[in-house]
Amino acid sequence: MPRVRSNPVRLKRKKQIMKAARGAFGARSKTWKAAKETVERGWRYAYRDRKNKKREFRRLWIMRINAAARLHDMSYSVFINGLEKSGIEIDRKILAELAVNDPAAFAAIAEQVRTALAAA
Repeated sequence: MPRVRSNPVRLKRKKQIMKAARGAFGARSKTWKAAKETVERGWRYAYRDRKNKKREFRRLWIMRINAAARLHDMSYSVFINGLEKSGIEIDRKILAELAVNDPAAFAAIAEQVRTALAAA
């Protein structure tokens, strides 16, 4: 039986890697070995950073909420505790958006939080 080298499949795989390496610098986009290493490393970082992106955005939202809450004489933890006690169900993404773009709405929420904390 003759030996089969799976040429069409191999060339298709190689073409996919070389296409993905197109933006790389120098030999990383021209030679097979360098391109393959570059692309595989990039895919690993992409997989990892899809997870890290969610963490980083949550950290950013918390920083923005904390800064806005401190303008109303509360820390972040006290503000979040008051939100739960007042029964307001707004996620951190929306709170951060309000803190940056609509300070009046955030001030109204902060006032409701303050009254809920005083009652508890």
